[in-house]
Amino acid sequence: MTASAYLTAVMTNAVAAFRELRRSDRASRAAWLAAAADALDADAEALVEIAGRETRLPEQRLRGELARTSSQLRFFGEVITDGAYLEATIDHPDPSATPPIPDLRRMLVPIGPVAVFAASNFPFAFSVAGGDTASALAAGNPVIVKIHPGHPELSHRVADRMRTAVIEAGAPSGILATVEGREDATALVLHPETRAVGFTGSIPGGRALFDLASSRPTPIPFYGELGSLNPVVITADALAERRAELVDGLVQSFTLGAGQFCTKPGLVFVPRGSGFAGDVAAAADAVAPQRMLMDRIQDGFRSGAAAIAEQPGVVRVSDPESDVGDGQAPLVFNTDTAALRADDSAVREECFGPAVVVVEHDGDADLADAITRLPGGLTATLHAADGEAAHLGALIAELEESAGRVLFGGWPTGVAVAWSQQHGGPYPATTSLFTSVGATAIRRFLRPLAFQTAPEAVLPAELRDAPAGIPRRIDGVLRVD
Repeated sequence: MTASAYLTAVMTNAVAAFRELRRSDRASRAAWLAAAADALDADAEALVEIAGRETRLPEQRLRGELARTSSQLRFFGEVITDGAYLEATIDHPDPSATPPIPDLRRMLVPIGPVAVFAASNFPFAFSVAGGDTASALAAGNPVIVKIHPGHPELSHRVADRMRTAVIEAGAPSGILATVEGREDATALVLHPETRAVGFTGSIPGGRALFDLASSRPTPIPFYGELGSLNPVVITADALAERRAELVDGLVQSFTLGAGQFCTKPGLVFVPRGSGFAGDVAAAADAVAPQRMLMDRIQDGFRSGAAAIAEQPGVVRVSDPESDVGDGQAPLVFNTDTAALRADDSAVREECFGPAVVVVEHDGDADLADAITRLPGGLTATLHAADGEAAHLGALIAELEESAGRVLFGGWPTGVAVAWSQQHGGPYPATTSLFTSVGATAIRRFLRPLAFQTAPEAVLPAELRDAPAGIPRRIDGVLRVD
């Protein structure tokens, strides 16, 4: 596909920016990120108003999300200031080794222009200024964001505020740009100067772009977060110990934000005959209907919920009379592991919105078999009685195989931006091994580069013999000098 004149200009500017970014130091980039964060905070009132108008999300939620977004930009400034992300390694010559070791110095370096596809459900935190953009910029790459059609006015304003702030702070002018529309989005992925793609969205959309990135004459990595069921296992002892608490916690989690979270718990496994689904439905029926982000998303949710309801062995237990008004009422379904095992079972498909399926099982073997049949997920959660988890090693091992983050108690909605966060998982949760949230999200947009017997004058400062002030492995020993 031929790029438009606009996209051609954007990529030309991005390539020119990358030449400067490759020579930029970590302190400068940290300052640029801080400037971008300050600019968003300063424009909070206008940004929240626009976001509320375009996404139907409540003001309090949007204010919190904006604060998370600016904090995440500053966080990545801390990550690159720390320097451990570079994996700087120095091996001095050792002619006595077999084979002899020459002078070798290795670190991670930026890859070049990165394409980011914004998500609909987090108009700040997973959009123009989101984690993909923040981590790619921190690594030293220019970013081109394909804005989401659900919040275009907001996207343009955020991009304008960020771009102005970082350029005034000293960044090159082509460091951040936006594109719109299907044609330029496709051309962006195929453009020979695009080096990687970050994506958060649906499985069909993400898979189409993944295949496109792989089909290029020079394939590029596609880091997609696509979909997740986020299964929850509740033991009989946990139900006996804190049933009401579990009911309330589940309802709050799967209805939060009208269920439009990638970490929404979609399946809950309980022992057969527990009656848990009825309790959840009674509590969910008291939750007021909520407006979803877009009519298209609500139509997709209702289509997915209808497919679950039509699955043999599935029963809706929430009140049918709640399906009134402009908003979407929570939906609670009850079934057993037989329905989950059926070919092309709708129970194994993510239903993006306020719906949960309570799956009853017939004991440990039945539960373990059911978990192995689930697609990969972002999270898996275990609710056990006090001290019980220590005796559930086999079950925990199955949960570890199925997800990127295993929770012991609590609920998966809510993804902290932290050094140890892992927001990824086996396909289709993500298309890679890396996280899209937290410090190591930066690893997606870096590549290893080794220098052999290089004159010190051409080496990056982090690889010279002089103290660098960052963690480095020197002759096999990890040091901070």
